[in-house]
Amino acid sequence: MQQIYIPVERLKTLRGDKKLIGSFEKATRCRISLTAGDCIEATSRNDNAYDEFLAKNVISAYGRGFEPHVAELLLRDDYYFSSIDLGREFGNSKRLQHVKARIIGKEGKAKTYIEGVSGVKISVYGDTVSFIGSAEQIEEAEAAVNTLIDGSTHKLAYARMEAAHRKHKEKAHDIAF
Repeated sequence: MQQIYIPVERLKTLRGDKKLIGSFEKATRCRISLTAGDCIEATSRNDNAYDEFLAKNVISAYGRGFEPHVAELLLRDDYYFSSIDLGREFGNSKRLQHVKARIIGKEGKAKTYIEGVSGVKISVYGDTVSFIGSAEQIEEAEAAVNTLIDGSTHKLAYARMEAAHRKHKEKAHDIAF
């Protein structure tokens, strides 16, 4: 059994949506139980620890703000979840809000561009920025986001991400031949 803790707002939404719980149960082959407190328990129906691990990843991603269909991408062998806790980096909530705004960009343009180039899915929720994608996609997106967190320009952030993207494409091309 895996115990999973997610933000209260997302837990309330999950509690109110039995279809969503059923969808997660079907996708992960686990029984999903909402305890009286603030915990979610995932228990494999066939005593498979890997199914429980996957359920924990999917529900944790949902808790970090991803839509269920995006969180369920983690059921694929080639998709991973990564998260940066901005709250640990910035004690000052004003600075935290500023960094989150930079990552999202005006009208969501920075986030959309990073997702478009890297192919990763991004969620900025609470004090975190989270990623779902292949290892290479996450590495590319994190290059841009970490550059923005460090206070550099969007232009530099995009240049670093694009350089990492080119490097991965060249590496894949070299392996193919």
